[in-house]
Amino acid sequence: MKKVIATTKAPGAIGPYSQAIEANGMVFISGQLPIDPATGEMPEGVSAQTEQSMKNLEAILHEAGCTFDNVVKSVCYLADMSYFGEMNAVYGKYFKGDYPARAAFAVKELPKKALVEIEMIAAK
Repeated sequence: MKKVIATTKAPGAIGPYSQAIEANGMVFISGQLPIDPATGEMPEGVSAQTEQSMKNLEAILHEAGCTFDNVVKSVCYLADMSYFGEMNAVYGKYFKGDYPARAAFAVKELPKKALVEIEMIAAK
């Protein structure tokens, strides 16, 4: 069985996918662009965009009954690897030690010309 997780505190899906799916005690969160759900706008700069993506992920985790402590894996997509340091500094503030497994890499282009997009998997 799978359960759709959705919240208005994160941007709605802009295609045929769900914000997150819960299955067998695992929560699979779709990549979160740095879109402010209240305004539909993206902030400027990698740090601000990473912060917004993490806030969106936090809202979805909360809706699923989880926190960042439940995250076991994340993938960070960057428009350019030169953004890694800035992204990493913001990303790291959201975890308290036992960091999840992670991959981070540059892609040719992200939707809406975003500089960062982050997806996560959490275990309940």
